[in-house]
Amino acid sequence: MLSKKTTYQKALLALAWVSIFWGTTWLASKIGLEHMPALQMIGFRQFFGGAVFIIIFIFKKHPLPKGSQWGVIFILSVLNFMFSNGFVILGIKYISSGLGAIIGAIFPLWLVIISLFHGKKLQPKAIAGMLIGFSGVCFIFYDHLKDFLNADFRLGILLSVFGSVTWAFGTIYTKKKSDNFNPYFSLGFQMIISSIVFLGAAYGSGNAMAINAIPAVSLWAIIYLVIFGSAMTFAAYIYALKNLPISLTSVYAYINPIVAVLLGALVLNEKLNYFIGVGGLVTLLGIYLVNDSFKKSNTIKNEINT
Repeated sequence: MLSKKTTYQKALLALAWVSIFWGTTWLASKIGLEHMPALQMIGFRQFFGGAVFIIIFIFKKHPLPKGSQWGVIFILSVLNFMFSNGFVILGIKYISSGLGAIIGAIFPLWLVIISLFHGKKLQPKAIAGMLIGFSGVCFIFYDHLKDFLNADFRLGILLSVFGSVTWAFGTIYTKKKSDNFNPYFSLGFQMIISSIVFLGAAYGSGNAMAINAIPAVSLWAIIYLVIFGSAMTFAAYIYALKNLPISLTSVYAYINPIVAVLLGALVLNEKLNYFIGVGGLVTLLGIYLVNDSFKKSNTIKNEINT
């Protein structure tokens, strides 16, 4: 049995993995979307990603979910995959991959707002850290303000913001329900359920291409998203979520945009200027304040003991 210290250290490593690799998925999604219909790509990614989880746990003879657990799985499928994952991918069809990642970073603020509505108190330092971090990632994309005059750009922003809000609700719901059943096994069913919806919409509307017509670059993007964006990184995320304070886990949302922006600049020639440098430093300051706040509180100890 792992000690509490070892479990906490592993959870931090899982959080680091999430922070890096979810940042790369924005680029992979953007590349995939350039060469095939969005609904079809999302459906394939989620179907094969979910199949990986299900096959692993069936092979291990893990018991299938029962009774009310299916209701929880369906709710998480809607929040995490139909709305959040699906909508943010649809959003970056109209905006840059880096900006999509920036909007994803808004999600810790929604966590704070939701927590406050539930009567929870957060340390001022943690709130300040989140606000500073969010300010930093917003400053990175200050140059994009003029793009709001474009209708497609506004649609991409709205889709991405909606996905960010639903991800916050999904995060809280996962934290609340993950002790009642195996959350890793559940991810597979969540993905499969949502993939049926997306693929049904794609083929039902005629907005899909023949499989043998899908270009290699999109197929490689889907494979990458299945392995690194879904299977490995969602597992790491759930592990971090179960063993770290929710506000500390949300720190990954500040690092993802930095990774996405750098990769977007290197691969897709997206903007890379002094806004990114200054905004990056401000973001790191916010991350430090959040971490320092929770290290000096009893929150981490309480979470580890549960």
